[in-house]
Amino acid sequence: MDSNKPLRAEFGSPEHPLEIGDLSIQAYVLEDGTRVLAQGQMIQALGMSHGGAGKPGGGRLAKFAGGNRLKPFVEGTLLDRIGSPIIFISPQGARAYGYEATILADLCEAVLAARDADALQPQQMHIAQQCEILIRGFARVGIVALVDEATGYQEVRDRLALQAILDKYLTDEWAKWSRVFPDEFYRELFRLRGVPYPPPGKHKNWRPSYIGHLTNDIVYSRLAPGVLKTLREVNPRTESGRRGHTHHQHMTRDYGDPALKEHLSNVIFMMRGCRNWEDFKRRLESAAPKQGDTIPLPLD
Repeated sequence: MDSNKPLRAEFGSPEHPLEIGDLSIQAYVLEDGTRVLAQGQMIQALGMSHGGAGKPGGGRLAKFAGGNRLKPFVEGTLLDRIGSPIIFISPQGARAYGYEATILADLCEAVLAARDADALQPQQMHIAQQCEILIRGFARVGIVALVDEATGYQEVRDRLALQAILDKYLTDEWAKWSRVFPDEFYRELFRLRGVPYPPPGKHKNWRPSYIGHLTNDIVYSRLAPGVLKTLREVNPRTESGRRGHTHHQHMTRDYGDPALKEHLSNVIFMMRGCRNWEDFKRRLESAAPKQGDTIPLPLD
């Protein structure tokens, strides 16, 4: 992608702005996942005039943040970020200006800090009042979630994140067969289940049907969210009840296969130190809990 070409907003519409109290700010999510607030409406929400709002460099907002009264309270790279608004293409195809969503919270905190230090001019106090309304309307850790909700991005966020994980772990092409599960894995598994290995009269590669269920439980369900579910979809059982290929043949060589082997190594090490099946399952649940099909989101 051309680094100089404006990114397109894939989510967000005028009909669904970000509502904070009585204030409305148009919000977008760009194609690279950046959450953006419209520059003009953000300035309006702060109770500021629009002079130069639509010009590269931030215009009115950059001048305010860089003024002598507020600049001592502006931390880190905030001033540079305000002076370099994001240029993007709106869903309607128009060129637009905006700011990464957390800038609003950062700027409000700077304004309120300046007010508490009696550094603001009287004509700037109304901006501090607006900042207080905004701060009360959202927690800093929640601004991304608020934008996602307003734009509808939350409906696809988990699916996109899950697909990114699956793309790292699973391959669409069958990997060349290689022996991934060592004999020791099955030897320890049989021991913990109280079954001789191999059973009398059986070849060492013979496996009772329940071993497949145990392998899914011990290994594939604990690698990453959605891995076992997707493996069952791409590698379904045939009419005879057998799978056409082994699950591990669908793992990617650069990520999925190494992750599988590392997990297997840890499981075997854990098995060696356990006396029975209950002891092993208790340790396994503690060390490597099962992964579901949804992505846990960080709060910060």
